[in-house]
Amino acid sequence: MSSAQLQSHPIPIGMPTAPSFVGGIARFARREFRDALASKWFILYTMAFTVLAVGVSFLSLSGVGSHGFAGFGRTAAGLLNLIMLVVPLMALTAGAGSIAGERERGTLLYMLSQPVSRSQVLLGKYFGLAVALICSLCIGFGISAGVLAWRAGGAGVFDFLMLIGLTALLAIAMLSVGFLISVVSRRTSVATGVALFVWLTLVFVSDLGLMASSVIFKLHVQEIFGLASINPLQCFKMAVIVSMNASLDVLGPVGAYASQTLGSALPWVLVSTLIAWTIAPLGVAIFLFTRRGTV
Repeated sequence: MSSAQLQSHPIPIGMPTAPSFVGGIARFARREFRDALASKWFILYTMAFTVLAVGVSFLSLSGVGSHGFAGFGRTAAGLLNLIMLVVPLMALTAGAGSIAGERERGTLLYMLSQPVSRSQVLLGKYFGLAVALICSLCIGFGISAGVLAWRAGGAGVFDFLMLIGLTALLAIAMLSVGFLISVVSRRTSVATGVALFVWLTLVFVSDLGLMASSVIFKLHVQEIFGLASINPLQCFKMAVIVSMNASLDVLGPVGAYASQTLGSALPWVLVSTLIAWTIAPLGVAIFLFTRRGTV
């Protein structure tokens, strides 16, 4: 073949070419999203969250008015505790089984043999799962919102939309933690066990431990607020309460201290903490995954 022919055909036909960085991420994200939609966890989580969301709406607002609903605002308040229990569990377990599951099935080696980088594989799987998880939550919220709009009109719909947005932010933050667990775990069972331990720690142990520490060590209110701000679930709770234009005084002296000290900057501080919980674990997961010499 002449030099002119070589220049006109620099790459042999059939040889795989490396996609762009964003293109590689998008390719794996589409694959992960399709797999998630067809998986049992997506169907079960979606059904469970939908049933619980509608059920809590009826239970928390029963007896209010002739229809049993008082609008989106009170429903958002009633769903707060449910979200803090269910959504972190959904996101942590979904993320924990991502890389560890591919590694255990032997498919991770095939993915890494493609002309893509390790960071593209991880980010693609993360974004695909994040979109699937948000879709699962939106289905539950959407059905609940449809029932509310039919029975009680659109009163308080802004509070409900803010709840959906903050819930999505909490979900992707916990998904980042799940991915970090998955990267450092060799087996799916181990990753799932660690994810459940983290969930229990965030949901139950942190609250009880904070209460016990405040009594034993006689912590000041600012120290209690600082410790509570570390917990993404507590930040989510305070952000939801603030978004509904409610006073943090309902949380006691800690809430009153936060409102008086931070004032109008409080919502931004809380949202920034949730964003930090999204970026930091995912960044560490990418660092560890790309530095591994083996699968």
